[in-house]
Amino acid sequence: MGWFENYFEFERHGTDMKTEVLAGMTTFMTMAYILFVNPAILSDAMGKEAFNSLVAVTALAAGFATILMGLYAKKPFALAPGMGLNAYFAYSVVIGMGYDWRVALAAVFVEGLIFIVLSVTKVRSAIIHAIPLSQKYAVGAGIGLFLTFIGLNDVGLLTAFVTDTGVLKFTGLNTSALASKEIILFFFGLFLAGVLISLRIKGALLISIITTSIIGWITGAAPWPDHLFSTPTISYTFMQMDLQGLLNVGAIGVVFAFFMVDFFDTLGTVTGLSAKAGFLTRDGKVPDAEKVLLTDAVGTTVGAVLGTSTVTTYIESAAGIEEGGRTGMTALVTGLLFLGIGLFIAPLAQSIPAFATAPALVIVGYYMLSAIKEVDFTDHTEAIPAFLVLITIPYTYSIADGIGAGFISYTLLKLFSGRGRELHPLMYILAIIFVAYFAYLGGVF
Repeated sequence: MGWFENYFEFERHGTDMKTEVLAGMTTFMTMAYILFVNPAILSDAMGKEAFNSLVAVTALAAGFATILMGLYAKKPFALAPGMGLNAYFAYSVVIGMGYDWRVALAAVFVEGLIFIVLSVTKVRSAIIHAIPLSQKYAVGAGIGLFLTFIGLNDVGLLTAFVTDTGVLKFTGLNTSALASKEIILFFFGLFLAGVLISLRIKGALLISIITTSIIGWITGAAPWPDHLFSTPTISYTFMQMDLQGLLNVGAIGVVFAFFMVDFFDTLGTVTGLSAKAGFLTRDGKVPDAEKVLLTDAVGTTVGAVLGTSTVTTYIESAAGIEEGGRTGMTALVTGLLFLGIGLFIAPLAQSIPAFATAPALVIVGYYMLSAIKEVDFTDHTEAIPAFLVLITIPYTYSIADGIGAGFISYTLLKLFSGRGRELHPLMYILAIIFVAYFAYLGGVF
């Protein structure tokens, strides 16, 4: 105990071992839903036979990255495959654009390497300052709507599909399913999660998923699991990146989109968590930010090797911070729980029905949508591009398209409104890149 207390500087942070362990357990409870939801999303793109490997990979990636955060950056922040990014991976890149999932993994791997380089150079700060705040908030909110639509689509309440020609088709509200057991249980899970969150109950999403699943099993809406635990395997997804498949102009936009969302999502999350924990300096900087971002980048790279989409820092870490977690010991406990529990629950995870996980997607979407309130809607050159991002992401099923619409419209509006001086020079470059990206998708070259 003495080594841990000295290494993590318990006395300096005003904490103790009991507080840190309880905080780590709390953080795990609030984000353990990812062990069920991430495999469900990614297996839609990789095939159902990948599900068991994806459960183990999710646990491994989360455990490794969170333990690294604890031991290296010494912060109480937990990491796992990111919501929104896993949806972009599955539904936009693989299903929508038609890339093989191995190529998508390669894009995540390359994005992670770029993130590593930028995390140890001054280029990172240049990009941070170039992107306007309104665009950062709008991307997060747009992803929230994207996740919500995916949740409603998964349960069959709203339906959308991509045709053989790559066109997204919406069929609207599925009224014939409203009285089904699955839809009723979905609304039950959504209501339960909402009540638990309102009462500030820790692990609200996990409790909702498990409770709704059990009711579904009892009522016959879903089959009971044959067994709960199994020996973990990652053979289906491990080292499957197709780097050669990235030698395609269109794939550059995929890498760029993965990077942009991961980079700014991480930055915003880390800043918010640091503020909650009291880490921010007087000028608003995050101490050891480079270590935190480097950990995130390494987690993404290792996650791609294991076979999952982008690993990122989780805002759910705030639950552990709320319980008093202030050091890397909190993250260490969370990471060990991911490895100790998550690796062995593939049969249970596979038996969790879509109507039990869909409410979690909707609630996470709600959380992410709240970022839009930070946009200044009295300034039309800020608000209109943000609005375009907000609607383009869910309506096109593509985060990349949303980012592109935002960057191009923001640059043009500022320029032709006589406010070009407010644009960072890098925004011109980013806008041009996306114009070329859209031109490629449209078959111009």
